Amino acid sequence: MALPININELLSGNTVEWDRIEFKKSWNPTTIIRTICAFANDINNWGGGYIFVGIEEDEGLPILPPIGLSVSKLDGIQKELLNLTHQLQPFYSPVSQPYIIDGKHILVIWVPGGDNRPYKAPSTLGEKGDKGQKRYFVRRGSNSVIANEKEESLLLEMAKKIPFDDRINHHASVNDLSFSLMRDFLEDVKSDLRKDAPSMSVVDLAQQMRIVGGPPEALLPINAGLLFFSDEPERFFRGAFTEVISYSDFSGKRFTEKLFKGAIHNQLQSVLNYLKNSVIVEKVIKISDRAKAERIFNYPFEAIEEVIVNSFYHRSYELENSIEINIWPDKIEVLSFPGPLPPVTQSMLKKRRIVARNYRNRRIGDFFKELDLTEGRASGFPTIYDSMNENGSPKPIFETDDDFGYFLAVLPIHDYFAIKDGNLKNKLDEKSIDILAFCKHEKKRSEIFDFIGLSNQTKNYDNYILPLLEIGYLEFTIPEKPNSSAQQYVLSYKGEVLLNSLDT
Repeated sequence: MALPININELLSGNTVEWDRIEFKKSWNPTTIIRTICAFANDINNWGGGYIFVGIEEDEGLPILPPIGLSVSKLDGIQKELLNLTHQLQPFYSPVSQPYIIDGKHILVIWVPGGDNRPYKAPSTLGEKGDKGQKRYFVRRGSNSVIANEKEESLLLEMAKKIPFDDRINHHASVNDLSFSLMRDFLEDVKSDLRKDAPSMSVVDLAQQMRIVGGPPEALLPINAGLLFFSDEPERFFRGAFTEVISYSDFSGKRFTEKLFKGAIHNQLQSVLNYLKNSVIVEKVIKISDRAKAERIFNYPFEAIEEVIVNSFYHRSYELENSIEINIWPDKIEVLSFPGPLPPVTQSMLKKRRIVARNYRNRRIGDFFKELDLTEGRASGFPTIYDSMNENGSPKPIFETDDDFGYFLAVLPIHDYFAIKDGNLKNKLDEKSIDILAFCKHEKKRSEIFDFIGLSNQTKNYDNYILPLLEIGYLEFTIPEKPNSSAQQYVLSYKGEVLLNSLDT
């Protein structure tokens, strides 16, 4: 029985032992049952994990070639594993598969997040002390530990509801799953299972990929399986499509609309390709005294990609609302429903990094991770902020309402493209442009106002210098002391790019 992962890729030397991977030098039932329990509890909703038995580790990295397991003991270990998992409460059965790596036998145990969590495991096996007492185990970094009071409460809360994408769909059948979509996915992620797939039936392949559930005589697809591996997921989830609306002006009356349907990972890629080819515009600007030209975009693709992937990942497929992408002359808005899960709040959305333990779609996220579309480790917001900043774009905007009914992400257009198109609300006037040109070298406040012919008073400062500081075109020479008597002002790098772009 092959596992839906690529073993050689995981052992390439770039794999760090963290929440989803653990290496074991030898068979140790006590520590292994604890790790199986922790992976099955999947407290961070990362899709469980993998245990490699027969491989040592050094600071989280596998030591290769592996130390391996004795062939004579391998069969006995697998039988012991079966008996061992019966000690989990409630019952849970992982998937195991022997492999040969560099001539050495190892055992890989795949432990997907369990449907009936939380799980308990014996804290000891045949040892003195609290023999027979069962505890909740969770992952903290690369360790499986007994859950503390807060983690135990979270596990019990999570148990109240099986995530929608993990539920069996009673309105569909296994025949609604596409064999070709499953095979294409396995090829894309370079899974070892792809080698056996051509000789398998749809049912067998679906079972191997864990996208069906229920008793053997009445297997049904789970919702995540239908979203990824049916040709028309909108038959089962009315909002499982994406609308991209491009507006010609600010009135909202002139627009074109495109609909994207199909398996959601293919749909996502089609949306990204469309935006990359039809919306993103590049400009190359030559800056004086620099050999290398500056390349700017109306929207950095990396920011768009993160925003769109997040909308597919975190939306609810129970609702009939589609994802709406509105392309205005001065911004891109991505609207999805509902809003983020608590404890994320409106105020938290103003921060550069958001740490959230609860995810709405565990299995969907796991498939996206296999496709390298998301990391699922709170890296999305920083990536969006960084890519917008590196492009010289305004900061992104994220918002929801008090009832968490929607999530809106806004990417403002780069100022250069807004100015060229006449769409910047606060378009720079002639005096502002003169100030930027004058401040290529450090200037005092009084010198600036002498140059533009205005008196050095607070009103003029608020109208002309302060806006340029706030938007990032001017910088203080003493930023830690804004009111210093020695304070001067100088053109920022962002202002230099803008000034050069106005001359092109």
